[in-house]
Amino acid sequence: MSTSDLPRFPDGFLWGTATASYQIEGAVDADGRGPSIWDTFSHTPGAVAGDDTGDVACDHYHRYREDVALMKDLGVGAYRFSIAWPRILPHGKGSVNEAGLDFYRRLVDELLDNGITPMATLYHWDLPQPLEDAGGWRVRDTAERFAEYAAVTHAALGDRVPYWITLNEPFCSAFIGYAEGRHAPGAREGHGALAAAHHLLVGHGLAVAAMRDQRHGTERFGITLNMNHVTPATDAPADVAAAGRAELLSNRVFSDPLLGGSYPVGEHALWGRISDFSFRRDDDLAVITQPLDFLGVNNYFPEYAKDAPSQEPDPRRRVATDIGVVDNPPAHLPRTAMPWPVEADGLRRLLVWLRDTYPGLPPVYVTENGSAYPDSLVDGAVDDPDRIAYLDGHLRAVRAAIDDGVDVRGYFCWSMMDNFEWAYGYAKRFGLVYVDYATQQRIPKSSFRWYQGVVSR
Repeated sequence: MSTSDLPRFPDGFLWGTATASYQIEGAVDADGRGPSIWDTFSHTPGAVAGDDTGDVACDHYHRYREDVALMKDLGVGAYRFSIAWPRILPHGKGSVNEAGLDFYRRLVDELLDNGITPMATLYHWDLPQPLEDAGGWRVRDTAERFAEYAAVTHAALGDRVPYWITLNEPFCSAFIGYAEGRHAPGAREGHGALAAAHHLLVGHGLAVAAMRDQRHGTERFGITLNMNHVTPATDAPADVAAAGRAELLSNRVFSDPLLGGSYPVGEHALWGRISDFSFRRDDDLAVITQPLDFLGVNNYFPEYAKDAPSQEPDPRRRVATDIGVVDNPPAHLPRTAMPWPVEADGLRRLLVWLRDTYPGLPPVYVTENGSAYPDSLVDGAVDDPDRIAYLDGHLRAVRAAIDDGVDVRGYFCWSMMDNFEWAYGYAKRFGLVYVDYATQQRIPKSSFRWYQGVVSR
């Protein structure tokens, strides 16, 4: 598929790609790194497909120069990576592990030497295990420790890293990790998951304030939310109501406090039987609503909400995600290997919804968008036309949102390379670069060359 007929993007539009620390770094016990909840979870039998772990992953910790050289070849202007909290503070607090900071110093210098702008994410789910043992995100202390970690890391790297993202996808941390148990730490809770969601937001606000207080120059601070545009599966009143519940859970739990300065309407009706919200303090909204320099948006598919019975009949015993909704996308939509429905216009609709729902929306970066397909290495090459078609459609959707007046400043393809895909282990491949995990050979796919053509225009 040619890039020649893709619409042009505004001057200065930031093209990038992205990864996350536990998914690629490996070296889990190198140079003083402490254990994270994902080390513990992935070593729990049956928790991850194939009992895979991130112990080695893509060995990026040792091969980062090779990976940055690939990014330079790709031609991207920016690279979004995450910093492993357990490398910096092995116990989650206390003494700083300078060897861990040194790795990220080397990585940032390598990026800058190759003309690539670093965008750092402070938390992409690898909470230090000692903090989880003390209550994890269910307790306020973790939010306060996160702010300390943010300040330490920003003090070391803020003079060279212009973009700082506090949290990646707090929805997944709170609800997939503490309600559904499919991600670390593997809990299935109601009140605890809602407390985790709130303390993640508090941690974000405290971290932004701490970093702004020691700002080196013109650093910009933001957060990345994974969001879906939600549509009722039918016009039936029950499905319309289900869409409202789904939008609250998928989006508004985080976007309303961050962008609207209020907790979402309807939360007590939805969760009042499982939580008294006693984890909140009167001044928390003031902490959470630190001004954002930008908003990161991760999106892969739209959501079509259909009313359904709750899985747990007793509302007092439900986990926080058991809200009487199932996702029921139209049958004609193609699917990725996840298997997520493919509908590029869902991204445009989401971006327009954000603009219309939150006056004063800060500039937006699409910080993750991509697709998994069953890629195969044939005669030393990987041809992935479905991924190219996916990216082509979603880039057109971003351009359409810009034409609709949404201030979108950049796009980061997920992901730079195949990696440890959380509970799916190594069974799903999202990368522009194929990784042969047995040899650690990196092989650019046809989508790599296609995206190379996009960013070089």
